[in-house]
Amino acid sequence: MRRHLLLAALLLTLTACGASDEQPLSYPRFSYDYLTKLRLNVGSVDIDDSLQRGTDPRDLSRLAPTSPVDALRQMAQDRLAALGANGRAVFVIDEASIFQVRSQLEGRMTVHLDVSSADGTRGGYAEARVSRSRSYDRTGPNATRNALSDLVTQMMSDMNVEFEFQVRRSLRAYLQTTEPTVPAPPPIQTEDLGPPQT
Repeated sequence: MRRHLLLAALLLTLTACGASDEQPLSYPRFSYDYLTKLRLNVGSVDIDDSLQRGTDPRDLSRLAPTSPVDALRQMAQDRLAALGANGRAVFVIDEASIFQVRSQLEGRMTVHLDVSSADGTRGGYAEARVSRSRSYDRTGPNATRNALSDLVTQMMSDMNVEFEFQVRRSLRAYLQTTEPTVPAPPPIQTEDLGPPQT
């Protein structure tokens, strides 16, 4: 009797574990609004992800809880600010893909930022590229989503740093300072007091 009770308890535990594995997991939301904005001396900032339409059907990025394209778009919205009177900056997502290569997931992201004057003349350009890979084990119902989420998170951590570095390096002339200007102290006034009194 005791053996039957133990077996029943074990089956209930396994069933409960299996049911919890099937439950959708919660994944972190990408947000960069806590970071210092890259303040551009342009009138507007636009995002262009048109090159990502109709991607390769073998690309697994669409299965990620947050796709690389959506994560990159969020980064651009949170990090870039237009504070000028005219001109335009366009954040372009050139590549955001994840492919399975044997037992690995290989991800690549490429973006660039174009800055142009009010008449459309190109004035500046910055490009950032990152790539990452990780092992891929399909065991468990959520293995694919978990692996893709981890890879997108790692790539976005790299991209956030690399993108800022490239913008500050290549588009320095279009960046407004993030530090307030401190006025110089007034000159010290001097007065001739003459020889000391005795």
